[in-house]
Amino acid sequence: MQVSDRIKAVRKEMNERGLDAWLVPSTDPHLSEYVPACWQRRAWVSGFDGSAGDVLITAKFAGLWTDGRYFLQAAEQLKGSGITLMKMGTAAVPSINDFLVGKLKPGAVVGCDPQVLSASRAATLQDDLKSAGLKLKLGTANLVDRVWADQPTLPREPLRVQPRRYSGETLARRLSRVRAEMKVTGTDAHVLSALDAIMWVTNLRGRDVECNPVAISYLTIEKKQATLYVDPAQLTPAVQKHLGRHVQLRPYREAGKGLKQLATRCDHIWVDAGNSTRWVIDRLKGAELYSAMSCVTYMKSRKNGVEQDGMRAAHVRDGVAMVRFLRWLDESIGREKITEISAADQLERFRAEGDLFQGLSFRTISGYAAHGAIIHYSVDEQSDVELKPRGLYLVDSGAQYLDGTTDITRTVLLGKSATREQRDRFTRVLMGHIELGRSRFPVGTRGLRLDTLARMYLWQAGLDYQHGTGHGVGAHLNVHEGPMAIGPRCSGEPLQEGQVLSNEPGYYEDGAYGIRIENLLLIQVDEKLSANGALWHRFEDLTLCPIDQRLIEPRLLTDAHREWLDAYHRRVQKTLSPLLGKEDRRWLRDACRPL
Repeated sequence: MQVSDRIKAVRKEMNERGLDAWLVPSTDPHLSEYVPACWQRRAWVSGFDGSAGDVLITAKFAGLWTDGRYFLQAAEQLKGSGITLMKMGTAAVPSINDFLVGKLKPGAVVGCDPQVLSASRAATLQDDLKSAGLKLKLGTANLVDRVWADQPTLPREPLRVQPRRYSGETLARRLSRVRAEMKVTGTDAHVLSALDAIMWVTNLRGRDVECNPVAISYLTIEKKQATLYVDPAQLTPAVQKHLGRHVQLRPYREAGKGLKQLATRCDHIWVDAGNSTRWVIDRLKGAELYSAMSCVTYMKSRKNGVEQDGMRAAHVRDGVAMVRFLRWLDESIGREKITEISAADQLERFRAEGDLFQGLSFRTISGYAAHGAIIHYSVDEQSDVELKPRGLYLVDSGAQYLDGTTDITRTVLLGKSATREQRDRFTRVLMGHIELGRSRFPVGTRGLRLDTLARMYLWQAGLDYQHGTGHGVGAHLNVHEGPMAIGPRCSGEPLQEGQVLSNEPGYYEDGAYGIRIENLLLIQVDEKLSANGALWHRFEDLTLCPIDQRLIEPRLLTDAHREWLDAYHRRVQKTLSPLLGKEDRRWLRDACRPL
């Protein structure tokens, strides 16, 4: 079935139910960014497989709303589909809500599955539609499911225990901390839908979502008991023993029933409306709801000492794999056939040879030349191209280890020399990367205030990039983690000690090349600046991998930038050299030479 046929099939279902529009969000019943195959409805109905974007279908229109990271990818994947690309954040493109209000006639009905719509978004959508005389109908059937004949089944991968030597804290302690926060808020129960939050509290990990070590589940925490809703087939004896008397177990299919029962015995229930679906909220009717961000979101983001050490150790192993890969690439390009896919596969093999490797943390972005300009490029058999001994190659990759999660981007030169423009752009990106990484900031600072540091040298040349500068990263959990972020549109949550964020400014020349440099940063207390009583923070670079000096235009760098780069490379060489073979050490020594 072609995409156009899928849209027609959904329209037929809409007509039978008296719907004038149907919204297909990209997420799932747990509002995940990355979803299991069985719930990738937006990807199936549209052909666009980026991690962010919603489809709206009306009688005569179908559109995909996505952000600047995916404009090029979406334009390519939507060709011939009949779906219009709606570029979010651009002046001429209305939001989905505004589009509906402007295009539909009073009395029209908009439908959506309440299991894939957050409670907060549902409320806003309902209010906007009501103001224009439109109606929102949240039905029990998902129309995409009704026409998706070969829809995969729910995954049933076994759960496993994340031991204390990696988590740094027991299940009992984490439940106690949540209950302490519940007492402060005066709530009797807390409902968790976000999969990474559930895994963090229970010290469990799963394999239900590609690259994300999570399991499909719900968790309710009460004053004296906790209940995990999960498929019984996923429970090993070790997991059951681990949960023991701390957590009761019920089948995942009984979550709706269990939430209704919870509402009858608990008067005050804590829900995170931004991370809970309308379906969850509807099943808690009768109880008074306390709507606020979950305390688990904050707790999970602030890595304890054991988790911080684990992240450091994971990045050492990851650095070894990256050096081996970059040396292999440097010496093999032009001598043997290497494609975007084979390069990504080779990097994964190097990582898999390291201890505690569990898989990738996301699909490797392996972009040569023009493909590097597609911010979240996803190579497949149709788009795969051969790497030639010329031009730029961008590789954004990461891994899951039992003790940490990595995410790194390096842009490398494949030929003998780069163009003057490429060196200029790379150096401006590098200078912004350095400015952010070496910054000091007072407690309470939000990521929005730091974002300018990464863009300032690009701005001086009238240039910019269409994505955020930094996202949070979990500790052997999701590679994208809130609430922290660095960007022009990030939330107002202040950055806190123990959080891990990416530092990834870039520049993209459509149809030609892309540049991005990414390290992960750990927020630490700056002891020196905090000596006078006011608390200040600094960043610690976790990522250990050389930056390609062949792409640097030295005349643009200040002395401070040179000092930072040389010090960083000394640290990379000192840390990784003892773990490498002779030829890899030789290559690393040259890559880390003083500027």
